[in-house]
This record gives sequence, C-alpha cells and structure tokens, in this order.
Amino acid sequence: CSGFPLSIFFIVINEFCERFSYYGMRAVLTLYFKYFLGWDDNFSTVIYHTFVALCYLTPILGAIIADSWLGKFKTILSLSIVYAIGQTVLSVGSISELSDHNQDGSPDNISLHIALSMIGLILIALGTGGIKPCVSAFGGDQFEDDQEEARSTFFSLFYLSINAGSLISTLVTPNIRAAQCGIHTKQECYPLAFGIPAILMAVSLIVFVSGSKMYKKVKPQGNVMLQVCKCIGFAIKNRFRHRSKQFPKREHWLDWASEKYDKRLIDQIKMVLKVLFLYIPLPMFWALFDQQGSRWTLQATVMNGDFGLQVQPDQMQIVNPILIVIMVPVVDYVVYPLIKKCKINFTPLRKMTVGMFLASMAFVAAALVQVQIDKTYPVFPAADQTQIRLMNLGDLPATVQFQPQLQRMDVEPKTATNYMIFKTSELQSLSIASGAQNQSYSFVALQGGKRYTFAFKHSGIVIVPNLMLDNVTSKPDKGNNLIRFINNYGFPVNVSLDDKDFVVLPPLSAGNYSIIPGGNRQYIIKSRTSISSCTTLAKKFGFGSAYTISIDDCTRGILNITYFEDIAPNSVHMAWQIPQYFLLTCGEVVFSVTGLEFSYSQAPSNMKSVLQAGWLLTVAVGNIIVLIVAGASKLSKQWAEYVLFASLLFAVCIIFAIMATFYTYVDPNEIEAQFDEEEKEDKKNQDHHEKESEADSKM
Repeated sequence: CSGFPLSIFFIVINEFCERFSYYGMRAVLTLYFKYFLGWDDNFSTVIYHTFVALCYLTPILGAIIADSWLGKFKTILSLSIVYAIGQTVLSVGSISELSDHNQDGSPDNISLHIALSMIGLILIALGTGGIKPCVSAFGGDQFEDDQEEARSTFFSLFYLSINAGSLISTLVTPNIRAAQCGIHTKQECYPLAFGIPAILMAVSLIVFVSGSKMYKKVKPQGNVMLQVCKCIGFAIKNRFRHRSKQFPKREHWLDWASEKYDKRLIDQIKMVLKVLFLYIPLPMFWALFDQQGSRWTLQATVMNGDFGLQVQPDQMQIVNPILIVIMVPVVDYVVYPLIKKCKINFTPLRKMTVGMFLASMAFVAAALVQVQIDKTYPVFPAADQTQIRLMNLGDLPATVQFQPQLQRMDVEPKTATNYMIFKTSELQSLSIASGAQNQSYSFVALQGGKRYTFAFKHSGIVIVPNLMLDNVTSKPDKGNNLIRFINNYGFPVNVSLDDKDFVVLPPLSAGNYSIIPGGNRQYIIKSRTSISSCTTLAKKFGFGSAYTISIDDCTRGILNITYFEDIAPNSVHMAWQIPQYFLLTCGEVVFSVTGLEFSYSQAPSNMKSVLQAGWLLTVAVGNIIVLIVAGASKLSKQWAEYVLFASLLFAVCIIFAIMATFYTYVDPNEIEAQFDEEEKEDKKNQDHHEKESEADSKM
C-alpha cells in the first residue's frame, strides 16, 4: 500500500493503542496511590518510581527472549497478553465496591485492592517493558533491503503514533478519572480511568494478531548482549586466573578474552564500553525528568487549575509532549544553526551537558513555585496550642479581651479575625464589650491542637455567644472545597444548595463542613423559614478553600449572606508550572535526542542494541535514585527536596563535562573498514601460508 508492506499499518495502530494504554494509566497513577489507596506523598512517589524503573529494566529481558528464544512476533504476542491481563487486574483492583460491604464509598479491605493493584502493575511492567525493544525492530523487519526510504518513513510514523497515543491519553484519562461514578456512592472514577487503557490494550492485541498472516517473521538469531556479557565475564575470569606476576600484562583488560573470542568482537566491545562509561552520570537526569508524573503532579494538586476550563492536576503532564513537538524543530532548525554561525563547537557531549544544566534549573523553578505555594498553606496549632477566631455577626463593633490579659482585639460588624494561637493551658476566658453590653465567657475543656470559632452577636439586649469547633485539620485535598453555614436569623432556618436540603440550623448555630467540588461552578443557596423563602447565587469557591457562610437576612426574596474565609483557596496558578516544564523539555531535547544520536554514532552497527539496553538502564537507575531519596529523605519541606535534586544534577553535570573533555570521538565506519581490511589481509596471509604448505608437502 503506497510502497509500504500492508503489515506495518497493523504495527503502527498497535503501537498507538499500546502507548495510549500505558501513558493513560500512568498519568493518573500517583493520584490513585494517594487518594484511593490512601498512601502519603512520599510512599506514593516511591511506588510510582519503582513501577517506572521496572518498566525500563524489563526491556533487556524482552530483547533476550525475542532474539534468543521466541522471536519478535511471539514475544510481542505473549507479553501483550500479560500486559492486557495486568491492565484488567489494575482496573478491577480500583473498584471500591469490591470490598465496600457497608456501602459508604470506601473500601473495607484495602489490602485486597493494594494486592490487586501491585499484581496488575507488575504484569504491566513486564508487558510494556518486554515489548518495548521488539515492536519497532519487528516493524523494521517488514521491509526489504532496497526499501530504505520507506523504512525511514515507517519509523517517523511509528514515533508519531507514540506521541499521539501519549498526548491524547494524557489529555483524556485525567478527565475520566475526575468524573464521578460508582454503584452505591459517587466518587472519582478510577475503574474507568484504568478500564479504558485496558480496553485499548485489548484492541492493540487484536489489531496485532489480525495482521499475523501478513508479517515477515525473522527467526531468532541470538542476542548480542549475551555475547558481550559472556566475553566480558570470560575476560574478568581469565584475568583473575592469571593475576600472578609471571604472566605479562596486556594492553587492555578485555584482551584477556582473546583466548576464546576474536579480536574484532573484543575491539567492538571496547568501543561500546567507552560510551557506556559516559552513561554513568546520566541516571541523575532521569531522576529529575520522571518526577513529572509524581512530585510535579502532586504539586499541581494544591494549585489553581482554572484556565477558563478546569484543568486536572494530572493533565499538566501534557505540557511536555506539546512542547516537544514545538521545541524539536525550533532547536534543530533555529538554535543549532545560530550556534554554528557563532562558530561555537557545540559537540554532542556539550549539548548533553547543557541539557542536564537546564533540567537542574527546571527544579530550581519548581522550588520557587513550591515556596509560593507553601505561603498559602494554613498554619494549624501544635498539640499544646489552641487557635481561636472571633466572628462578629452583629451590627455593632465589639472589643474582645482574652483573659488573663493575653490579647485584645477590635472586631467590626459582620467580620472575623484571623486565627490566633494561644497556649491551651493559659487560655481561661474572654470578655466582650459591644454597645452598652459587657459580657464574659469562660472556656471549659478546650482541646489542644484544635481550631475554634467564637461567634457572637449583640441582640439588642444581651450578647449571644457560640464557641464552635472547626473540625478541619488540613487544607482540603483533590482541589475540593469545604463549606458550612451559620444561622444569623433569630429563628430556625432550612438551608439548601442547588435545591438539595443541606442543613436545618437553630439560631446562631453552625452545621458541619461539607465537601463540594472545586472549580468555577456557582451554586444556588436557598433559605426557608416559617415566614419566608429566599435565594442567592454563591460566589466561585475556587480550589482547596474552606468557608463559613452566614445566613443573615432576606430582602425582597434575595438572600443576604456573608462569607468568612476559613482557609484560603489555592491562589498559585498551575500556569506557573509551565516555566519548569519548558526548561525540562528543552533539557530533554538537547539531552535525550542528542544522547541517542551520539551513542549510535560511536558504536559499531551490531552493537546498537547493547547501547539501547544501556540507555534504558540509565532511566531505570534514575527512577531508583528517586525512590531512595523519597524513601530516605528527612526534609520536611518539598522545596528543599527540589533544591537537593537540582544541586545533585548540577554536580553531576560538572562531573560529566569533565569526563566529556577526555573523550575522543571515533568513526565506527572507518574502524569497521579497518577491521575488514585486517581480516582480508589475515585471510590473504593465511591462504598464502596454506599454498606454501601445499607446495612444501608436494616437494
């Protein structure tokens, strides 16, 4: 079809579905750990990066199975089945009704859900990692040797399908996750968020099998990685056996393998090891890069996602693939030519050094954003402290004195003070002066570590007080808001929100906090008393706020209310994450693309897979670094951890720059031509010696 083998269209569609499945599942994974399984930020990060590390360790296993045993087709087929089963198990494990026997919306046996989730993720890691090195190579096998141009076009289509799958899934899946679903109670729809990737993986498998009769299936021809490992192992073992001084030293430790392996293979491995030595510092880059799906997603959960449309925290990851599409041509056709015109020798290793520096600066930017976020967090009392806020619901100003002579506050009508912190043991009573009235109130059984609101109102005759426990111990998560109502009428009132009965309140009493979703939605607040019914349109509550709303009075059917901000909404906008994504993406473009190009340019043609395995291994080790730091870190502030990672990468960047100065670039084609020439010469000499031997024998 148009010069292409028809079979490659099945492979491209298969890859799109598989990448949609993987990135869609991975986009919501951290929030699933945090909100559904109930793990804290650090443990969620540890498990996320353990999973990603496993996904980048298993490709080595997949390549060995494909090249040495099953072949690419059977490897892709069998591991895709494992993959699809894993996605299905993960989706089933996220169904709360599986163990929600009391139908309260929360799993009663969380261990069951954790077990299913972990089994699912292990199967997914085996599947996605195992087929990773096989699919593109299998697609390349479909072309004949004279179809170089068509093969090149296929790889462009192949990588386009990868980016399209990841881009669309990262956009769609978080919205599915944020939707409400459930049999008994409505909650975030993780079963569907994982279920759709599972369906796409099943579709991917069906599409791949459908083209079975059209595929060109190359038989396994042995894996060069095993050969390289055996050669290195033999050299080490042989050197250890001959460690005595009576054996002469050899030019290179690999030369100890010459008794068993030919000189050409040994020299090729030497070239590969030179490149792999440069890989040693690289995992630190990936340690920062892959935190887009963990720490940066968690950072977005406490930010304002109002872009006109509500953007989910896990959707911010889409900034990276969008910027990749923009930055790759800009860097290739604008930045690099400008640098060349300035006569700067911007070698591949220098490009990679700049990429590492940009990634470290991305984490400095993330730390600066985190500092601003931290400023918006409410301060809660310690165990031996109590916080009290004064709320004047009357029409007259008041002066409040905390006893014994602790603090004096003036409170204007229909206003509230900020929360004030006192030692619980020292706070005994307060006195209120308003109008001609002066009244005292004694605190009985105040609890340490708690927040209280002391509401009062001058009724014309007496000052009516009410001490309310504010049962909020942290900022609302998931971008949700908390609201409660307080009755400022002189008689009971029934409050409803969007025509749903909310609470019935006696005079000067408050209801409990209730959760409402964050965003731009405005609710209709309605109050009903024995003599009137009034409505009003509520303000936009934003994300992560808590409000006490006073039901004051009614004017011609319009409800008059007063908002008291208990916890400020998320005020730092998600758009402030874009600079850190931009810096990290620029770093990726000059580091990752250049790194692969450099690796392939410095290795013999039959050793490309060894370098690909080494490259994937650096990604795995990078994720292992994150889980070690996240698991062992004693830093109490998230911005400090960002600075730590930025500092580590900057230090590694300097080390890599020094290593790069000692590297000598080679041309593998020239060296391979030299190998060919030497082999021809050796063969020629061998033939000459054989002829001489024959001549001697005849004589």
